[in-house]
Amino acid sequence: MASKVRSSSTLLKRFLATRLNQSRSVTYMPRPGDGAPRAVTLIPGDGIGPLVTGAVEQVMEAMHAPVYFEKFEVHGDMKAVPPAVIESIRKNKVCLKGGLATPMGGGVSSLNVQLRKELDLYASLVNCFNLPGITTRHDNVDIVVIRENTEGEYSGLEHEVVPGVVESLKFCSERIAKYAFEYAYLNNRKKVTAVHKANIMKLADGLFLESCREVATKYPGIKYNEIIVDNCCMQLVSKPEQFDVMVTPNLYGNLVANTAAGIAGGTGVMPGGNVGAEHAVFEQGASAGNVGSGKEVEEKKANPVALLLSSAMMLRHLQFPAFADRLETAVKRVILEGRYRTHDLGGTSTTQEVVDAVLDALN
Repeated sequence: MASKVRSSSTLLKRFLATRLNQSRSVTYMPRPGDGAPRAVTLIPGDGIGPLVTGAVEQVMEAMHAPVYFEKFEVHGDMKAVPPAVIESIRKNKVCLKGGLATPMGGGVSSLNVQLRKELDLYASLVNCFNLPGITTRHDNVDIVVIRENTEGEYSGLEHEVVPGVVESLKFCSERIAKYAFEYAYLNNRKKVTAVHKANIMKLADGLFLESCREVATKYPGIKYNEIIVDNCCMQLVSKPEQFDVMVTPNLYGNLVANTAAGIAGGTGVMPGGNVGAEHAVFEQGASAGNVGSGKEVEEKKANPVALLLSSAMMLRHLQFPAFADRLETAVKRVILEGRYRTHDLGGTSTTQEVVDAVLDALN
């Protein structure tokens, strides 16, 4: 009798293991016509941009993903983003881009910032997480940094110059707070942390905290806390696993996202994007304006992982979840195996060698 019980138990475990390992899901039921190919505006950008966006094009073609690209040449030394590019993004609703170089000094405006403001892409999202196969100082890191993307500490809104100026900033604070909590709710996240400097920036950051607290009351199932940005940076490098979703004003979010990316494995592997009510632009998550070094471009050894994962986010945004899952699985398999890695991950591979490995993993 005992042997029969053990035998049944073994069979049950095997059956459950088989069932749990099955990746096919029936939970996504598309509407008729959802499989129609979608146009996506593509901006290769400067430096390593053409290398990493080219990697995405190859993978999309190999997967027969239901997207096609409208490609535009845009460079950071232009005075403005060409109107045809803006029109394309407005029409397609979605854009994938490489980094655009921002000249230092001279009063030249960043085209990355211009694009966000022109399309009102008020929320920046960067997902910083441990990837199996990459050795890091900390484990169990899975942080989403959501930052306000269109206002900032240097825009002269710290005091009430005329009636309504502070209220305008409050509007920006409210919508980024709402987006952060909505994201947490829809993605089964458990905690939202507001990063601030309200002890010094009493009006601007004070209004930001008021907005976060008000929105938090509408999500009782999500824990809410606050942390001053100074302490936040210290906590990030000492105990990053305590953070889940972080919502921040513009400047702090840029610093926090890059710090979290460095802790989790490096900016070359962290996906991200920018989203507004009507449009979304996907790009490398942390250091999104990074165009790499001349040596990386010359040797063609830029890391394509961040933009490949960002393009998986894009596919999910377009409601093509199976293609997104397939791409993410292939990228993660290549990283776990460790045979093909660019120099920032301790390897010597070229961009194309990493792409070829991902293509093989797709099959």
